[in-house]
Amino acid sequence: MTALTKLTDTYTLNNGTKIPIVGFGTWQTPDGQVAYDSVLAALKAGYRHIDTAAAYGNEESVGKAIADSGVAREDLFVTTKLWNADHGYDAAKKALDTSLAKLGLDYVDLYLIHWPNPAAMRDNWEQLNADTWRAMEEAYTARKARAIGVSNFRPKHLDALLKTAKVVPAVNQIFLNPSDMEDEVVAYNRKHDILSEAYSPLGTGKIFSIPELKTLADKYDKSVAQVVLRWSLQHGFLPLPKSVHADRIEQNTELFDFELSDDDMKVIDGFHGVAGLANDPDQVNF
Repeated sequence: MTALTKLTDTYTLNNGTKIPIVGFGTWQTPDGQVAYDSVLAALKAGYRHIDTAAAYGNEESVGKAIADSGVAREDLFVTTKLWNADHGYDAAKKALDTSLAKLGLDYVDLYLIHWPNPAAMRDNWEQLNADTWRAMEEAYTARKARAIGVSNFRPKHLDALLKTAKVVPAVNQIFLNPSDMEDEVVAYNRKHDILSEAYSPLGTGKIFSIPELKTLADKYDKSVAQVVLRWSLQHGFLPLPKSVHADRIEQNTELFDFELSDDDMKVIDGFHGVAGLANDPDQVNF
């Protein structure tokens, strides 16, 4: 098991790239001052792994905060994602260049296909994913991305991709929290040495309404968020907590001075469906 001693400890991806075991998420963080300030606060708090996406609309603010942080580029791990309108070989190549320009970076550490089966490509998703992946493999070879992966992919989407892929995805970023452990997807990821990243490790805030988690938090003298993030790490997941409040950003880094017991891990495992389930990627309307 990977050491769980500090925020900058790393997992090793299937291509040998090191990725910090906790990332800072920016989903639903508005572009401009809010995104800039939150990313800067995260970097100041010790985060070295920042996650964004073209669809979040905040790549420019994220990039500006990175540039102004004073943290050396080689000490950072930056992820962005290809949006649904940009599937296909030519569109994917342009989309990555656009994201790099907005971020002000020469390369990203991880580039992901955001969704496997957008509404506009239902009749042709398998071929479009294959074409998109070919463009991403070329970007990987050209070192525009140190690793490439996917998001919201289920086993059937991964099986289809692997028919033609030369590079196995390094990461599958999914809705992963006590309310939906996505057991089938996680098992598939593990079998293929694909890291499971959690883009809603706190269930987009809904897990805070679970009274048993408050009891556990009191037991460990921690916040509910800290307990759930620790649970994620002890499962070998990579959580991407998001906040725009500097105090909570700091608090979410304090995960390494306690350990959940096996019994308490099982209690948290038992909250399936309490705070929502992952969207079915074959049914999303975007």
